[in-house]
Amino acid sequence: MDLEKAKGNLLKSDLSCFFEPESIAIVGSFKEGFFGGYVVIKSLLSAGYAGQIYPINPGYKEVLGLKVYPHLSDVQKKMDLALIMINARAVPEIIRECGENGIKGIVVIADGFAERNEDGASLQDEMVETARQVGIRIIGPNTAGIVNTSNGFNPCPYEAGYYKIKRGPIAICAQTGMINPQAFYYPDLGFGVSKICDLGNKSDLNECDILEYLEEDEQTSVISMYLESIQEGQRFLECTKRVTSKKPVLVVKSGRTGAGAIASASHTGSLAVDDQIFEATCRQGGLLRLEEFRELFEVPKIFASQPLPRGNRMGIVTVTGGVAVMAIDKGAEYGLCLTDLSPQTAEMLDKIFPGTGKMPVDIGPMMAAVKDAFSLYPQMLDAVMEDENVDVLFNVLWANPIGNIIENYIRAYELLKGRYQKPLATWLYGPNSSAVRDLRLRLEDMGFPVFSKPETCIKALGLALRYSHVKEGKGWT
Repeated sequence: MDLEKAKGNLLKSDLSCFFEPESIAIVGSFKEGFFGGYVVIKSLLSAGYAGQIYPINPGYKEVLGLKVYPHLSDVQKKMDLALIMINARAVPEIIRECGENGIKGIVVIADGFAERNEDGASLQDEMVETARQVGIRIIGPNTAGIVNTSNGFNPCPYEAGYYKIKRGPIAICAQTGMINPQAFYYPDLGFGVSKICDLGNKSDLNECDILEYLEEDEQTSVISMYLESIQEGQRFLECTKRVTSKKPVLVVKSGRTGAGAIASASHTGSLAVDDQIFEATCRQGGLLRLEEFRELFEVPKIFASQPLPRGNRMGIVTVTGGVAVMAIDKGAEYGLCLTDLSPQTAEMLDKIFPGTGKMPVDIGPMMAAVKDAFSLYPQMLDAVMEDENVDVLFNVLWANPIGNIIENYIRAYELLKGRYQKPLATWLYGPNSSAVRDLRLRLEDMGFPVFSKPETCIKALGLALRYSHVKEGKGWT
């Protein structure tokens, strides 16, 4: 069989069996440890998954209070999805058994396929051909799996130390398990996630399939992806044009260099696409490109919580002039221009403290000169946010727990909440890491994104501006 032709001709199935299964079969070892079927079951039960769980292994009778079945055929009940963690050589035969028992989707956690060597690549082809013969779709192999926070479906095969993940509008997909719960501490992501999917080797389901699923997913409003390769170039371009007209898609693409492309081939068996071609695809498809892996989790927060900019005029409120200079330079890369305050706002701020009525608004000098200066902060921040000349605002906070500084920050953000259709990005710094973290969590609970670096704040605002152009059909430069 011509495998690639078969893949191209295969009708795309509904992916609900992967993310919304009413029942799951788990094929593998159930020995206690940091990896395996035991961990998957513990994770599902602890996360609140309410569906049926069928452990499959002839060497066990019971695991975590659940009956273990010797073979799939012994279950004799409907099974929507199978998760496979066995020796790679045995996977094709298990897939055939899955087909015989009505299973429509399989997540192959097992490795030892195309990422390993030529023999592994041949075995991967055999696995996919078997799946197509019995009408099954595959995520993987060599994957850390998937998550759906809306139904507690978290079959994480690695011990993460936590199980429940906050629901939110951000979907994160990748060709690496580094996005899965055992690698990233999701409780720190203030806005929560909708779906997580490690595509692994992409032997069957690929980035186009997951994009098409998330396009219609009501729980998802922004998509963040890490890719090492593109399998169906023309389909990917058509898909991204359609999806980005509805919701933003942010992408980190590895393999920019020759050495990176070689490494990507050894990681997931993928062939990296030429970076210049990918860059052109981003422009045509309306994709928002990221550079750093951490940005996969951070930058989407601006889209999850803030309105899109109506223009490129950037306001800055800060307690340090140096960061403001950096922000102006960084903003220029994305078409953001430092604005001028309106005469009314400038006069009002100068009356509070001379010199603050200009952009950037630097309240640093006022802190040392005015008693209880931070009690004036809510009024000042609100005035800048309200100014008709400000389209986006970058705000710098000195998170010092002394006195009433932090409580005045909270008052200021409470005053802003829900009042302005302008995006606000915040960066915190200070002498106490606990105070910084606590303030970040409080602000994000209120719906205001906080970023780890000032440069990330500006990038987030700049990409929000870029996406506003995509939505308007202008494209981006």
